[in-house]
Amino acid sequence: MAIAVASCWFNAFATVGASRSTFSSHRLFSSPQISATRLAVPKATSSNSQYPKKKKRTPPKDPKSSPEGETAKIQDASFLNAVVKVYCTHTAPDYSLPWQKQRQYTSTGSAFMIGDGKLLTNAHCVEHNTQVKVKRRGDDTKYVAKVLAKGMECDIALLSVENEKFWKGAEPLQFGHLPRLQDPVTVVGYPLGGDTISVTKGVVSRIEVTSYAHGSAELLGIQIDAAINPGNSGGPAFNDQGECIGVAFQVYRSDDTENIGYVIPTTVVSHFLEDYERNGKYTGFPSLGILLQKLENPALRACLKVPSNEGVLVRRVEPTSGASNVLKEGDVIVSFDGVEVGSEGTVPFRSTERIAFRYLISQKFTGDIAEIGIIRSGALLKVHTAIYPRVHLVPYHIEGGQPSYLIVAGLVFTPLSEPLIDEECEDSIGLKLLTKARYSMARFKGEQIVVLSQVLANEVNIGYEDMSNEQASSEVQRNANKEHSPSCSSCR
Repeated sequence: MAIAVASCWFNAFATVGASRSTFSSHRLFSSPQISATRLAVPKATSSNSQYPKKKKRTPPKDPKSSPEGETAKIQDASFLNAVVKVYCTHTAPDYSLPWQKQRQYTSTGSAFMIGDGKLLTNAHCVEHNTQVKVKRRGDDTKYVAKVLAKGMECDIALLSVENEKFWKGAEPLQFGHLPRLQDPVTVVGYPLGGDTISVTKGVVSRIEVTSYAHGSAELLGIQIDAAINPGNSGGPAFNDQGECIGVAFQVYRSDDTENIGYVIPTTVVSHFLEDYERNGKYTGFPSLGILLQKLENPALRACLKVPSNEGVLVRRVEPTSGASNVLKEGDVIVSFDGVEVGSEGTVPFRSTERIAFRYLISQKFTGDIAEIGIIRSGALLKVHTAIYPRVHLVPYHIEGGQPSYLIVAGLVFTPLSEPLIDEECEDSIGLKLLTKARYSMARFKGEQIVVLSQVLANEVNIGYEDMSNEQASSEVQRNANKEHSPSCSSCR
């Protein structure tokens, strides 16, 4: 079975007795759990700080040099000094026993300087962190870093280091444009196999909307054939001009494939950074909150009165999404912000390429207004809606890090989450509950599926000791959802 592994990880210094995963089983697999108690988000460093500013870099004058010469330039280039090693200590929550945490463990990853006293890395490199330290190339000192923001769905984290000694002589990286197919790419980081910096080289194999293993989103991704190994996560990928074109974050592994690695492109990185600058925190990538079907079948198009080979059918609309006010089941979406949507759910991308319709949605920010062209009962309409990040009925990540719970007469209740499903194993959850987790939509904001996780044996619950992982009754559900979270005064 094909497995994709988010490769942050890491040269683990301490063995984790039972490493966890925080992703749905139908998605690409991510690295072991690494999240922490929720951190406050401080304001961005002021522009008059003593941290190094971004400098305009002159590209190499000889683009026709041999591959060996290009590799030599990469290895000798000063911008490699902007790539640092990340040391993180993690204390992940125990979702089966939500009142406690798992055993502490450590890992290593990569990060790089982007100016103004900030670093970029992968979110899965610093998830559930209790301490983060970074070390520069050629230095023997580790400096404490703060996590300013984490984007779980896009797998990006923003760090800062307050110690000015860390930034002495530092030169931040410059972002490049989205590469073309077959463009050379160099991945730099601190993977397994040694303690010093590592450089691997390949080409761009594919650019498309892809599943992000660590989160729940499908965003633009760059597929490359350069080696990405555990520990490379969070490190930059360069073009042959020494510009950063993205962040290494996951690989695809199976018996039938090899050399398939993925890089988060600078378009996604820029969206994350602009979101943070606008709001002082990361708010997420917006979604329409709809389920779509392709319209390739001519008979179906004729039935829906769609005159040309365009558009996608709306099968379901999430009640909590902003689009629920303007879209309904049976509508055909034919355009988004003036861009025509094809019958396979794709839109034009660059000169001769097409890409998934979701790409246009991901370019917007939380609260932005989108113009959607639809065909409803044969009539062409234009509707407008504000779009927001999707809130999953069964979350992929627990906000604040620690799951909430309620114990009554030894009965342990907790919200169903993907980490709990992964920790308990799908077989013990049951098909009915798994189906709800995978395909159900929230009916109102804050709705949760509350489950009886286990029973702590006591005289008051004799005869019920073997109950576990069963959905609570509708009455318990209503009482829990009244607070829009089980973390009320009677919980925990």
